[in-house]
Amino acid sequence: MPGTVHHAVAACLLGIMFVVAGGAALHESAAVDEIAHVGAGLSYLQRLDLRLNPEHPPLGKALAAIPLAIRGARADYSSGAWPMASDFLPAFLAQWIFGDAVLGRWNDWKSTLMWARFPMLILTLLLGWFVYHYGSRLGDPWGGLLCLTAYVTTPALLTFGPLVITDLPVTLFSLIALWQLGEIWAVPSPRNALLFGIALGAALLSKFTGLLIILAIVALFLQTRFWPTAAQPINNDERKIWRRARRRCVVRGVVWAALSVYLVYFILSWNQPDDALNRIGSGHWAWLIRRPLMPLWLYCRGLLLMLVMGSRPTYLLGHTYPHGVPFYFPVVFALKSTLSFLLLLLLAATVGIMHRKVDTGAIPENVRPHWRVLTIGFFVLLTVCLLSQLDISIRHFMIPIVLLILMLAPLPRMIGSLSKRRMLQAATTAAAVSGFVPVLLAYPYFMPFVNSLAFGHPSYYVLNDSNVSWNEGLAEVERFVQQQRLTEIELDWAALSDPALVVPQAQIWDCQAPTDRDAGQWVAVASVNILENRNCGYLQQYPHLQLAGGAFYVFKLPAPVPPAGTRGGPPAVTERRLMWGLPFDLRGWAINVERHPERLQVEMQTLIKKFQEQSQRK
Repeated sequence: MPGTVHHAVAACLLGIMFVVAGGAALHESAAVDEIAHVGAGLSYLQRLDLRLNPEHPPLGKALAAIPLAIRGARADYSSGAWPMASDFLPAFLAQWIFGDAVLGRWNDWKSTLMWARFPMLILTLLLGWFVYHYGSRLGDPWGGLLCLTAYVTTPALLTFGPLVITDLPVTLFSLIALWQLGEIWAVPSPRNALLFGIALGAALLSKFTGLLIILAIVALFLQTRFWPTAAQPINNDERKIWRRARRRCVVRGVVWAALSVYLVYFILSWNQPDDALNRIGSGHWAWLIRRPLMPLWLYCRGLLLMLVMGSRPTYLLGHTYPHGVPFYFPVVFALKSTLSFLLLLLLAATVGIMHRKVDTGAIPENVRPHWRVLTIGFFVLLTVCLLSQLDISIRHFMIPIVLLILMLAPLPRMIGSLSKRRMLQAATTAAAVSGFVPVLLAYPYFMPFVNSLAFGHPSYYVLNDSNVSWNEGLAEVERFVQQQRLTEIELDWAALSDPALVVPQAQIWDCQAPTDRDAGQWVAVASVNILENRNCGYLQQYPHLQLAGGAFYVFKLPAPVPPAGTRGGPPAVTERRLMWGLPFDLRGWAINVERHPERLQVEMQTLIKKFQEQSQRK
């Protein structure tokens, strides 16, 4: 009976997450990366061709596209973007044009996006179930419920879980892979090797950062070699046999993972031209080599592209940096988490110090290998995140967040052994339940969420990129336009998609360069463009309203608008900046070719030359 009650409570918590996260997703327009991912995933299933979005593995996108393929979502493969994407660099650019058409030109954007997000929402709930299951084993059923409560009240997971992006799938499968690695360490059986291989393969097929699990494996072997576990034999010969059995089992699992990755790439690229392997030659004998080599070529090429794109300027706490900084993720985690979760982590650390027996008493003996693996995995991933040159979002920190949530699992068991357990139990319960308060207050707009540690500063001042807005608030801009009965609105958005598909009244605008025509009018600006992507801080002095929780702002410009470079006016021409650190307007290029597809080929060649010139200058 007690177990049934715990399961019922867990089901209710997951039900709450389904309503909250799913309801939030229904209020949002497509986020930036979803434009490319939805179109690419649909093409994988309909054409068995992986030419689009090569910088990410296909699994998450293909899963999201299953409902679309079943419903017969339309994609015009005779359009200019598809054939042009057969080449590598054009494919990186054409994916936005093709994806935007899939979401808004060839299909209704609301229903298409809803069905694409549904499988991702199911994966989010599945990850929550594993958090509860693993937490119950690491602690007790109350520990599992504590972990699940923290999980369903984490704004980052409510924000990014239902989106068609790669971060939630890689988090889910990485967690399963790490747990199965612990199973191997406990019992090195063929079954555990197979399950580990399947989970590792799914992680590698979700995002290239799944390869970091290999680093965790290496760290595990090194750590247990110099700091043996109690389960390892004392005799040297027996210890070698003990370690060899686990090493072979892990290698067997890695082989299973490699085979699964190869098989998925082989199937989904069956119709993709293999012209990139022309150096091998032509003819029947060459085809026998080229087609089997395509999966390896595609995976390595995508990995290389991801590494090339692995550094970007970042913005944090009002300052711009040329690349990632080590303190980025600790600061973002502190600001984007609920205070109740931070309090639970502090409470767990304090109780752990008081208990002094976390490794030997609080963790059941049969899951101590799993605890060690999860701990090692956390520190490996934390180190990589701290050293990363690509600091653009809390979503890249989702695996460490989930692992931190699982670190709460022993807390109820540890409290039960202390003299002040009733007071600590009350504090733990209060902290866990209070996590629902900021979630309910922020609903349905979780993307711009920051806690009170921001000390009243708006999210666009303290954070960057998709920590603030990711173009998901366009639907709220359209509601504002309808309420104000505007026939048009100047819009400065932050994406490569056409905002007119969601806001038909939208006019392309640069908040750094208002004209006399804009005087006295309402204008809308994506919050990340106010300080990070643009130099538009001057707008803050004008009457304004926040939309979608702060993802967009609408400003009432004065009449007349002060001249550029003067007090209270827009920046001087020399102080303007373009988005994403590029020396040209990529956003304007995308809109031009999306609205005038006949110009695609010429515009594509022009843009490629600009990229090449920029690379040469660097």
